[in-house]
Amino acid sequence: MAGKVFFSVTMSLDGFMAPEPVPPEDAFSPEKQDDPGVRRWMSKWAELQAWAFPQRWFRENLKLGEGGEEGLDNDIARATYERTGASVMGKRMFEAGELAWPEEAPFHTPVFVVTHTRRDPWERPGGTTFHFVNDGIESALDQAREAAADRDVRIAGGAETVQEYLDSGLIDEFSITLAPVLFGTGISLFDRVDPDRLALEQTRTEASSRVTHLTYTVGKR
Repeated sequence: MAGKVFFSVTMSLDGFMAPEPVPPEDAFSPEKQDDPGVRRWMSKWAELQAWAFPQRWFRENLKLGEGGEEGLDNDIARATYERTGASVMGKRMFEAGELAWPEEAPFHTPVFVVTHTRRDPWERPGGTTFHFVNDGIESALDQAREAAADRDVRIAGGAETVQEYLDSGLIDEFSITLAPVLFGTGISLFDRVDPDRLALEQTRTEASSRVTHLTYTVGKR
C-alpha cells in the first residue's frame, strides 16, 4: 500500500514560512556570508528554526555532536524522519543545500529534485542519492512514491515547491510547527493556493514550551 504524501514546515506566528526577500541561490557560499542582506535573512531563518537546533535527533542527524534535548519536539522531529521513504524538493532548496549540507546529506533516502537542469544522479555517503527530474512535479512524485514503497513521501521544500504541490491537490497531510516569532512580511504558505479547492481537517495539536505542532489532513471540496 502506498504511503502518504506530506510536508512539514515551521511557520511564524503571523503566518510566514520564510522571510523575504528570498536570498540568492548562492547565499550559502563563503563569499556571500558577509553580505548584509544574506546575514539578515539567515538571522530571521535561524530565529524561526530555533526550536529544532537543540534537539538531540537534529544534532545527531547533522553530526553536530552528542547530547541535546529530548521530549515532544525531539520525538516529532525523529518521527518525521522515520516515516519518510523518499523526499522531493525544488531546485532552489537543492542548490542552497548543496553548499550548506555536510558531506553526509541529512536525508538518508532517495531525493528527487524538480529542475530543468539535466544531471546524473548524485550519490552521497549515508544513503542519500539525489535524482534530477526534468518533467515536472507529478513525475517527481511518481518516482518518489516508487522509491518509498510503503513509506511516506515528504515534500521537503522550498516554499514555492510546497505551495505548488498543495495547490495541485497532491498533498494528503501536512504539519505546521508554529513558532513564537513575527516576521511582518515573508512567504505565506497559502499565498499561491486556491482556497476553494481544499478542505482541511485538523487531526492533531501538541504544544511544547517552545512551539505548537499542528497536523491537518487535506481533502477536496
